[in-house]
Amino acid sequence: QVQLVESGGGLVQAGGSLRLSCAASGSVFRINVMGWYRQAPGKQRELVASITKSGTTNYADSVKGRFTISRDNAKNTVTLQMNSLKPEDTAVYYCHTMITLNYWGQGTQVTVSS
Repeated sequence: QVQLVESGGGLVQAGGSLRLSCAASGSVFRINVMGWYRQAPGKQRELVASITKSGTTNYADSVKGRFTISRDNAKNTVTLQMNSLKPEDTAVYYCHTMITLNYWGQGTQVTVSS
């Protein structure tokens, strides 16, 4: 069992920045990949970025060059730094990992105004 607790998010103007953090607890020694997904109203949940325990990252094309995912294995946290935000980044953002089962955080709202 893994628990994921997110923090950060909020309202920002286009061009601004936000930082999301996710803290994992429970069977964290089994975690390899951690990531962030987002879901906008009326759309499917999509992968934003992911990072392996060794630091290999993967980004959606829509956020490359603007978002940075990082990880602190000692603290079992993953962070998403979001810069140059656009209105189309507006969504609920979810922290995710998978150990046989999918584990999700509670979600945090990010709203970017134009």
